[in-house]
Amino acid sequence: MEFYGNAEEYLMVSELSALDTKTIKDNNYNALTIFWNTKTDTTILIDNVTYVLKTNEMVFLTEFHNVSLMPSNDLKVIQFNRYFYCIDNHDSEIGCKGILFFGASQVPIIKLNEENNRKFEVLWGVFITELNSKDALQIDMLQMLLKRFLILATRIYKEENRLLHMDNSQVDVIRNFSFLVEVHYKNKHSVSEYANLLNKPAKSLTNLFANHIDKSPLQIIQNRILLEAKRKLLNSDLSIKETAFELGFEDLQSFSRFFKNKQGISPKMFRENKIEVV
Repeated sequence: MEFYGNAEEYLMVSELSALDTKTIKDNNYNALTIFWNTKTDTTILIDNVTYVLKTNEMVFLTEFHNVSLMPSNDLKVIQFNRYFYCIDNHDSEIGCKGILFFGASQVPIIKLNEENNRKFEVLWGVFITELNSKDALQIDMLQMLLKRFLILATRIYKEENRLLHMDNSQVDVIRNFSFLVEVHYKNKHSVSEYANLLNKPAKSLTNLFANHIDKSPLQIIQNRILLEAKRKLLNSDLSIKETAFELGFEDLQSFSRFFKNKQGISPKMFRENKIEVV
């Protein structure tokens, strides 16, 4: 079921089996997507990596993720654009720059226990009811339900990922860093550049990640650049030299050294062998 507002707001709450999977891709521009598996284990291809989404797990994706779904996928999906929810939540940990979407160095997945699963099932039912209610209060109710959904999911994610007892300011730094990497990874490759954007010393940023995250800031930056390089080598017609320049490298040689150092083979060999993105 879909909601369209008067100011380009969009929300979809539906069972994937009842959808053409192409709909998910068509609506992915500037949209955030939640997949919830309530049935048997299933696989999803995210950025050319195969993920097994187990029963009662949720995955949270941004418009920057490249998702491939199969007809066999039997999932619940919530998809919304920034006009629907994010305009008043720019800096909230449950907003579009929040922990679920930009607070992780990898694809965020949460596992629901029996109690949490019941809570989400109740919310899902109210969502469906409200999508059938056509009145002036509909959008306010739907936004409130989505906010409640994200609050519950954020609490679970923080508990499962050692973030629950962190100072909120530390969590904010981590998620803002992750968001800035998504925005600037093509032209900012050093930790110091992001530290400047955050008004933090580079050393304190590195120390924060060492204490709370399993990857350093530099690893997160380089992994994001590498992921995009792989995407372009596999899915675009750009030459390797054009790919290097698009990703902010001064020349082909520096890009090739970076790629081989991180991946173990040259960009040319990677493209020719069509190796799965990992």
